[in-house]
Amino acid sequence: MGDPLERLGSEEAVGMESCLKEELCMEIDPPFRENVATAEDWRKALNTVVPAVVVLRTTACRAFDTEAAGASYATGFVVDKRRGIILTNRHVVKPGPVVAEAMFVNREEIPVYPIYRDPVHDFGFFRYDPAAIQFLSYEEIPLAPEAACVGLEIRVVGNDSGEKVSILAGTLARLDRDAPHYKKDGYNDFNTFYMQAASGTKGGSSGSPVIDWKGRAVALNAGSKSSSASAFFLPLERVVRALQFLQKGKDSSTSNWEAVSIPRGTLQVTFLHKGFDETRRLGLHSETEQMVRHASPLGETGMLVVDSVVPGGPAHKQLEPGDVLVRMNGEVITQFLKMETLLDDSVDQPIELQIERGGTSLTVNLRVQDLHSITPDYFLEVSGAVIHPLSYQQARNFRFNCGLVYVTEPGYMLFRAGVPRHAIIKKFAGEEISRLEELISVLSKLSRGARVPLEYISYMDRHRRKSVLVTVDRHEWYAPPQIYTRDDSTGLWTAKPALPPESVLLSAGINHHGEGLLNQTVASNTCEASMMEHLHHDNNHELADGLTSMETSQENVSEETQARDEPDVGTKKRRIEEDSSANGIVIADCSLNEPTEEKLENMRTMQNAVLRDYQGAAAAAANASIAERVIEPTLVMFEVHVPPSCMLDGVHSQHFFGTGVIVHHSQFMGLVAVDKNTVAISVSDVMLSFAAFPMEIPGEVIFLHPVHNYALVAYDPSALGPIGSSVVRAAELLPEPTLRRGDSVCLVGLSRSLQATSRKSIVTNPCAALNIGSADCPRYRATNMEVIELDTDFGSTFSGVLTDEHGRVQAIWGSFSTQLKFGCSTSEDHQFVRGIPIYTISQVLDKIISGANGPSLLINDIKRPMPLVRILEVELYPTLLSKARSFGLSNDWVQALVKKDPIRRQVLRVKGCLAGSKAENLLEQGDMVLAINKEPITCFRDIENACQALDICDDNDGKLNMTIFRQGCEIELLVGTDVRDGNGTTRVINWCGSIVQDPHPAVRALGFLPEEGHGVYVARWCHGSPVHRYGLYALQWIVEVNGKLTPNLDAFVEVTKELEHGEFVRVRTVHLNGKPRVLTLKQDLHYWPTWELRFDPETATWRRRTIKALDSCAA
Repeated sequence: MGDPLERLGSEEAVGMESCLKEELCMEIDPPFRENVATAEDWRKALNTVVPAVVVLRTTACRAFDTEAAGASYATGFVVDKRRGIILTNRHVVKPGPVVAEAMFVNREEIPVYPIYRDPVHDFGFFRYDPAAIQFLSYEEIPLAPEAACVGLEIRVVGNDSGEKVSILAGTLARLDRDAPHYKKDGYNDFNTFYMQAASGTKGGSSGSPVIDWKGRAVALNAGSKSSSASAFFLPLERVVRALQFLQKGKDSSTSNWEAVSIPRGTLQVTFLHKGFDETRRLGLHSETEQMVRHASPLGETGMLVVDSVVPGGPAHKQLEPGDVLVRMNGEVITQFLKMETLLDDSVDQPIELQIERGGTSLTVNLRVQDLHSITPDYFLEVSGAVIHPLSYQQARNFRFNCGLVYVTEPGYMLFRAGVPRHAIIKKFAGEEISRLEELISVLSKLSRGARVPLEYISYMDRHRRKSVLVTVDRHEWYAPPQIYTRDDSTGLWTAKPALPPESVLLSAGINHHGEGLLNQTVASNTCEASMMEHLHHDNNHELADGLTSMETSQENVSEETQARDEPDVGTKKRRIEEDSSANGIVIADCSLNEPTEEKLENMRTMQNAVLRDYQGAAAAAANASIAERVIEPTLVMFEVHVPPSCMLDGVHSQHFFGTGVIVHHSQFMGLVAVDKNTVAISVSDVMLSFAAFPMEIPGEVIFLHPVHNYALVAYDPSALGPIGSSVVRAAELLPEPTLRRGDSVCLVGLSRSLQATSRKSIVTNPCAALNIGSADCPRYRATNMEVIELDTDFGSTFSGVLTDEHGRVQAIWGSFSTQLKFGCSTSEDHQFVRGIPIYTISQVLDKIISGANGPSLLINDIKRPMPLVRILEVELYPTLLSKARSFGLSNDWVQALVKKDPIRRQVLRVKGCLAGSKAENLLEQGDMVLAINKEPITCFRDIENACQALDICDDNDGKLNMTIFRQGCEIELLVGTDVRDGNGTTRVINWCGSIVQDPHPAVRALGFLPEEGHGVYVARWCHGSPVHRYGLYALQWIVEVNGKLTPNLDAFVEVTKELEHGEFVRVRTVHLNGKPRVLTLKQDLHYWPTWELRFDPETATWRRRTIKALDSCAA
């Protein structure tokens, strides 16, 4: 696949660095030997060149500076055989962490390591071990920048369009093209000329040598323009200089590389080469022009003009756009090459510039800055975010000072707060931030779950700060914050903990409460202790991976994405008596000196006054219905974020909104029911906003029904404070009688502004059977459900409840997810809303409150047994009795079924069994379910009731005695049922950047599991990871690793923890379509350690455990 920057270049203009020789001339040179080269000359040259050209397969392990995380192909060529040096483009070497291999023409593959990437120009070098090449005879390609001239016939040899070797012909047409502009927020070359030829290179040819008939490289291919056949080449003068420094720094007799310093100077100024006519219009005196023409080489066409100046740089407020450069240190300068040579030789020294500004001659004295000092070589990784000092490249793009705190990749925590890519952090937790070290210092003082304000600016809206609320991860979705630092001697970025061991963030406690947020935030400037009390409010979105974005598609994407949160053990509950007000601890601390009696009396008075205000708010709405006034205090707005590192069970988004209803509210526990299109998986951060009281608090997913479209989320009532806890209440549920056609109901819900909205509607169909097809990426879909349809509603995004005229809840008006498919390859996610009868919620709720017989779960510091659900893991669908009769169903059964249910007049048929279920291989597609235990079955609820009856009897082995009609015959079967909990997926493993889990129900519903022990399922993959590089994508099972079966996660862990860093692994997979495949991938424990995330019911937190890393191996 093509290089990302190449592809971008093919859309616009692509190309990158250059320096022009002094004898630049636009005229065609007279005929000479190079222009009359024969085919034999080119054959000999190419026979020498091709073996030295390599295909580079690079993986950017993290987003950094101008580059996103991703995997790509490019080209390079050997320029020093003895030392093992390969030349290619800067955007191939990458400014950040990169893992790369080079493949020679004979398919020998060797690892390569970056040793230099130029801060400005588009060239860089990899190193390799020359002794590793055993079966190929090759020679280095000499660099000859002086040979480039207009009219020179050239060949571009490289990996064009993903081909291993391609040779494209062309003729150099220009040597003085402006450096191409790729994108406004990415890498761009400047202060150089480029060459241009009509060779028509495409993606993958970045870094290809541009050779003449003698086999010399005269330029470096950098990019192309898709709208024409133009290709852009970088001149080699500065490349030769850099290579000479590397060669001097590396003695070929030693095996170890040492970091080599290549002097590079800058004034943080961008110059453009303008013609003399333009410089005259800018105010250049004719005398100055004559002097410059006389002092410059024959054929000089213009002068250097200031285009932009980076704020805070050496030339800031000294040079201005439009200034015409005349001399540097007394020497006339009209060419980029001469200017850069002077700057590189004057690092940290003063330099004198003579300019003309609008006809006025000025002399400016500046100090040349070390270019490497403003090129970041370290970054902070926290909650998937990559943050580092703003580089010169991006400072020039965005017109900000170098060194500011720059967000390359927002990860989970920042993205959830709304911080975009390319943001500049200016303030965090009340403290001004100008350096990355200041941000780390503030971060070390925060506790898990803390909610603190952050201010940032962006280049899109640079004059206004934006303020957001950041929630520190409560659960261990990500590894603790780390600092990565570049090591040019090894080519790796080494990681170390960013925070001291005593940091609060590294402790196990979690702040679960929202009260006192504002006061705690203000107090953070003066009292460190209060900062530790912030509430958790989690983040959102890509990619990535140290994760950037996550993907499920099989397309090899070269750029991210990316692309968020955490819990821990801590006190989840405070007694109401401790919450003296909505401001909690802070107000209590401020009132310590008051007499207790007076304080309590004042608090009671204030609480009663506020309570009357809230209780009167509903009554004030004169036009609100009775049902709306009754139900409003029970409604809750959900905002749900899913960390990209844990996007399990095929969840299709990272951010969800929806409305839920409080079904239980007591002193120690509150429960809210909501649809599973809002709370899809338990690995998520849930924030609850109450319609009755202006407060946002976290919730914890405690139950996900395995069949029905609802989840139960718990909250701590004490977090609302005494006032909020008094105003908020639970809805009254009315499971019986069930709704019938023509019944009048009131649809009540919340708008995004937490305003209650209602309307009266009529039930048109109380038992509509759902038929939702499987998505491309299998995810939860409602099956075996009957829903309620209304004549009118508020559209497909409005959710809420259906009540009677007294405000008693008869159904949840919930959201369902589906996927519309257009043709064979196009699909689009959609949602719709229907009523979910309240009876199924009421049944589970009763078991939770009264005490079920299932496994215990810690809810608000109290262990409660959670219910188990017995289900028949078979997907069914209704068929009209008139159709069933055509299949041969007897008249006796038709009459029996009509007698049982004269309204539905249907029979249930088997669509398929879930793979691995106890019903598999017993029931077949098309079977008609006539009766269970001789009782006729006409709807899904009949089967649910039969399954529940098995829990009461002890002598049935969990099997249903089913009467089935199959192919004209009536048969009796004993069919096993399965018992499921409401936890959802509680364990996930990240191996080489793939998110691996046990096959979830939506996958098993496809009716297929691999024969090889079922295998573990790849749910997602991360950009820039080994699985991205080698193509182990999602939607497949891993059934073998190095010949060892991996039927489940335990077996998979046992196999993978024995694998070493850098070891090639043979992996056997089976795709969802049943197609087997064997591939190899190279394990990278340096950037991608193996870890698992598991839910701990004893502490109600998600725990991260490292299984194997480069320096440690956990059992």
